[in-house]
Amino acid sequence: MPDEDARRVCLGRAIGARGLKGEVRIKTFTQDPLAIGNYGPLQNEAGVRQFEISNVKAIKDGVVARLKGVSTREEADALKGVEFYVERARLPDISDDSTYYFEDLIGMVAINENGSALGQVVSVQNFGAGDLLEVRPATGGATVLVPFTKEIVPDIDREAGWMLMQPPEGIFED
Repeated sequence: MPDEDARRVCLGRAIGARGLKGEVRIKTFTQDPLAIGNYGPLQNEAGVRQFEISNVKAIKDGVVARLKGVSTREEADALKGVEFYVERARLPDISDDSTYYFEDLIGMVAINENGSALGQVVSVQNFGAGDLLEVRPATGGATVLVPFTKEIVPDIDREAGWMLMQPPEGIFED
């Protein structure tokens, strides 16, 4: 698993401008969309640019935010597609065993009931119908998408870095 202090979590993605004064529409990945402004300055994926949210309000598909230094529609539009990250250490700890930051799942080994490795989680996706774990099979080959449900992933050991996976039959077969 990556070093805890070095990991960053994506909290949202700019999806366009709103209005003429530089407000940015953001699709948030936080449980509470308005919380995107609670963790201090955000960074772009490369970590070379910082964004400070000065005002945020909820909209249907996320939030509209004022970012310091962004004051025109053109500047806001130029941010479309930019993802906003924060260091994992700045996020609150999770005490609920059934709640996870996606970043915490990446790198975990998926094992079957016999303890054999099925593969390793390389990302978590959501295309609108629920969370999917992208797993690189232990046997090699292309990654597979596995629904992230309690039935398919009934147990996760964060400390040990593994998850018990009972995937649909044939999903890890060539």
